[in-house]
Amino acid sequence: MTAAPLRKDNFEMDQEVAPPADAAVAALPLAAQPRISAIRQRFPDGVKLPTARAVYDGAWPPVVGVAVFLGLWAILAPMVKTSLGALPGPGDVWTAFVGLVGEWSASRSEQAAMEAAGGTWSGAPTFVDQILTSLKTVGMGFVLSSIVAVPLGLVAGMSKTFNAAINPLVQIMRPVSPLAWLPIVTMVVSASMTSEDPGMSKSFVISAVVVMLCSLWPTLINTAIGTASIDKDLINVGRVLKLGWAQRLTKLVLPSSLPYIFTGMRLSLGVGWMVLIAAEMLSQNPGLGKFVWDEFQNGNEKSLARIMVAVLVIGLIGFALDRIMMALQAFVSRNRTF
Repeated sequence: MTAAPLRKDNFEMDQEVAPPADAAVAALPLAAQPRISAIRQRFPDGVKLPTARAVYDGAWPPVVGVAVFLGLWAILAPMVKTSLGALPGPGDVWTAFVGLVGEWSASRSEQAAMEAAGGTWSGAPTFVDQILTSLKTVGMGFVLSSIVAVPLGLVAGMSKTFNAAINPLVQIMRPVSPLAWLPIVTMVVSASMTSEDPGMSKSFVISAVVVMLCSLWPTLINTAIGTASIDKDLINVGRVLKLGWAQRLTKLVLPSSLPYIFTGMRLSLGVGWMVLIAAEMLSQNPGLGKFVWDEFQNGNEKSLARIMVAVLVIGLIGFALDRIMMALQAFVSRNRTF
């Protein structure tokens, strides 16, 4: 009796062989293949989720800190007496916040009914409306400051002569308070905007320009430092390749100085958000600053709690804006190709 020789083909019928990774990607629809390849390049070792222990170690300190703060606030607030009564505790502030959101919801319903009837809504802006106005104002001032500061910083970093020329002006203008800028800006804007129906209100423009004047300096200084600190070997390579001024700017200077530019922009946005509140108070531009001032002038029993709501919202928005800029900075740093 002879035994039949065993062949590999006899086993291939009984088991499934996993296709290689590239073959698995190729089997996907054409639209999904580039995305899968990009994800694989970005995360070659896969996405690793944090362990439960790591999540616990990272979560409990801030949770405990916030809980202790709220507890001390609730205990000590009734002991602080003001002309409007005791300082509101966390519960009173939450009640005031719910009331402000309710006022916004009722106002939106009245506006919708008025517009559906063919009328024009002329009600006072609510708390939520003033938050949106403040965000628009700080966004306008931040964009203007970036448009001015980034080009000036690039030129100052690339030219020692220009840097020496503007350095005294920067050092003098940088510490000026927004309260000092406001009267000058108010007079200039009022004299410039003479149209009876301008596209933007004067108070909005005044607040945005004050934000720009106070927030452009961190971006300008950081951009100049980042541009001046470029590796000299890169500059020499550009000279060897006989790159023009524009090519050196886009191929060498900008990619190397982007981290400094975004650091300056983060600082400028934080400064602008703080400056905005004072500017809105004095220019009477509808926003969080005007909301705080109006509540202070009202002086009723709910005003203090509503002001504290505004303070907490200002802090939360400032934190969110900083984190947005940080995420944008990380994204651009990973993909800085020109």
